[in-house]
Amino acid sequence: MPETETASTEPASLTGVWADVVGQESAVAQFRRAASPEGSLAQAWLVTGPPGSGRSTAARAFAATLQCATGEGCGTCTACRTVLAGTHPDVTVVATDKLSISKDAVRSLVLTAQRSPATGRHRVVIIEDADRMSAGTFNVLLKSIEEPPPLTVWMLCAPSAEDLAPTIRSRCRVVTLTVPRPVVVAELLVRRDGVDADTAERSARAAQGHIGLALRYATQEGALASRETAARTLLSLRSTGAAVLAAQSLVDQATAEAAAHADEVSAAERERFLHSAGIDDGPVPPALRGQLRQLEEDAKRRRTRLVRDVLDRYLLDAHSVLRDVLTLQLGSGSELVNPGVLDALEQAAQGRDARVTLRLLDAVGTARARIAGNVPPLLALEALLSQVAVSSR
Repeated sequence: MPETETASTEPASLTGVWADVVGQESAVAQFRRAASPEGSLAQAWLVTGPPGSGRSTAARAFAATLQCATGEGCGTCTACRTVLAGTHPDVTVVATDKLSISKDAVRSLVLTAQRSPATGRHRVVIIEDADRMSAGTFNVLLKSIEEPPPLTVWMLCAPSAEDLAPTIRSRCRVVTLTVPRPVVVAELLVRRDGVDADTAERSARAAQGHIGLALRYATQEGALASRETAARTLLSLRSTGAAVLAAQSLVDQATAEAAAHADEVSAAERERFLHSAGIDDGPVPPALRGQLRQLEEDAKRRRTRLVRDVLDRYLLDAHSVLRDVLTLQLGSGSELVNPGVLDALEQAAQGRDARVTLRLLDAVGTARARIAGNVPPLLALEALLSQVAVSSR
């Protein structure tokens, strides 16, 4: 039975394909040791870590190392470059922007995993968001995880091992990533994306270690300012009426953002489907209308998930704001996540007791759990923001 690797205390030099896996020296050392001739290469891996920690980036880097001409993940050979570009014939990556990964999608992966590598040393199958598989879908995957072909390597990515069925995680070697420190995220933004040092540092602190979110804050005009406006709005709530209006505004914004992205993806998928069917113009034949309806259903599920993701991002930001308030109340001296709204934080810290702030932090967690459990987002947000408003009177 595969077991969790013991973390190395030696920091790995982040070069080649590993250059963008920042703040994860111990995990990088585990992967490199496994890929080396002296290492023990498990055929099923589970990469866990909080959102934004770089799970999929680490999985792709490991896949590239397994295919690398030098065996070290040089980053310059054809194999490394094609794996990172997503074009290597022996590396399959599955990611979903829907609520779940379907059984049919996993059945297709199982068939792919049975094939011998076409050009590389291994056939690698990476499933991002593996936690979005149902119990029935896990059962479809189980046999292939238990007895994969000799050259096949499965890589599953999830926030935690507990998000997967026990039968799956017990057959995987687990590598756990941590939240990277803001300083290393900022360095990555400067080195990789050409962001100026000050913006990189502010963005990394605001993102709380989430690399993708830090990049968004650093490169999307107005993103950081919008975050600070939302923080000030949260701290200024004084009435239930204002809380209800704020909750409705948040849901409307999330819905609009999700709709824009989902509609763009849906239009591209529809165009590809019609083109592959040889329909550039005119009516869709009856035999294909069922597949077109399926694309429309997928678009609805994608929109639902995106709304939840946007609201969860807001709730994480709200948690960081309240955490900063508590930091000031306790005088702990910890670094603030939201220094751009320091005046509002200090006013909130003086206006309520630390025990109240702790209860509000718990309320944010409750709101996240409610939305994840299919409670209407508007109701969950109204309950939370009303509690914030009442506590500020």
